[in-house]
Amino acid sequence: MSETTAVTRQPEPDFSTITTGELLAYRDAENRFRASDAARAILGEPDPGAAINWQEIALPGRGIPVRVYRPAPTGDDEAEARTDLPLVVHVHGGSFVGTAVQCDWTNSRLAAWLPALVVSVEHRLLAPDSPLANAAEDGWDVLDHVVRHAVQWGVDPTRTAVFGESCGALISALTAIRARETGLKLKAQVLVNPAVEVTEAMFDYASIAEYAYRPTRALPLLRLFQRLAVPPGTDAGTFSPLYADDLSGLAPALVVVPTQDALADHGRRYVERLREAGTPVRHSEYPGAKHAFLTMPGVEPQAEAAQAEIVQFLRAALAPAPTRCTTTTHPGRKAQ
Repeated sequence: MSETTAVTRQPEPDFSTITTGELLAYRDAENRFRASDAARAILGEPDPGAAINWQEIALPGRGIPVRVYRPAPTGDDEAEARTDLPLVVHVHGGSFVGTAVQCDWTNSRLAAWLPALVVSVEHRLLAPDSPLANAAEDGWDVLDHVVRHAVQWGVDPTRTAVFGESCGALISALTAIRARETGLKLKAQVLVNPAVEVTEAMFDYASIAEYAYRPTRALPLLRLFQRLAVPPGTDAGTFSPLYADDLSGLAPALVVVPTQDALADHGRRYVERLREAGTPVRHSEYPGAKHAFLTMPGVEPQAEAAQAEIVQFLRAALAPAPTRCTTTTHPGRKAQ
């Protein structure tokens, strides 16, 4: 729930020199802002057609908070008793800062408009004592738990998708690969402004050189992200979906690329790798859009169009299979 008291946003620190204490203080202050009413002017208002609440998934040794979005109650007993909603497991961006609340605008609309159950993972944020491995494990464990307990959650486990932005898209891409390896069949993956590698080579892209310091100081942030994600002794390739040995047989992907983004070429290269592997992929670019534009409809005019495209993509991917007795035909989608 957003805070009702006035919250002042702190200035962005210098990520190239930030200490651990300064990082944690900035994280706390920034996340209070993102969860506040004051942030709604930037982040957008939730759709009234969705009910939103926090829950905790209890796992051995730890619990994972999740922000859950359902179609709002209508008063129709039959509708309230539905146990066959498609499932979308979402992971927010930010890596070392961020909260599921910052994505209420999009996730509430997915819940209301598909309709679907959307479960957004409040994963462990990156820190000197919490690498990307922890966040990736949280993303997988939430998906695995909800699918295995589908009846309690009221979802149809055969209609499941993953969706993430930035570092959340990285986690979602890793989750999609792990799902294939374990036999969990996803219907779709949506990756918005994704980071797809965390090796030192992640900086060797033209888009990173072009947008290193405009429109924001992206390069110092990305260098901090990389250091926290894969501390010394970690095999960075293991957490880089771009370098996965096999990208075939994955869920069909929608990769959304804002062009004024240091990570734009990450998304483009991943599209190439998916296509080379034979995985269906839709590549959509938004000229002039900036990183994290989907979460900022108050200041990013293309957020509405991107959201509509995501809804359309997921609605088609998560549609119930037609019954065998039907004679209705559906036009094929144009290949992209």
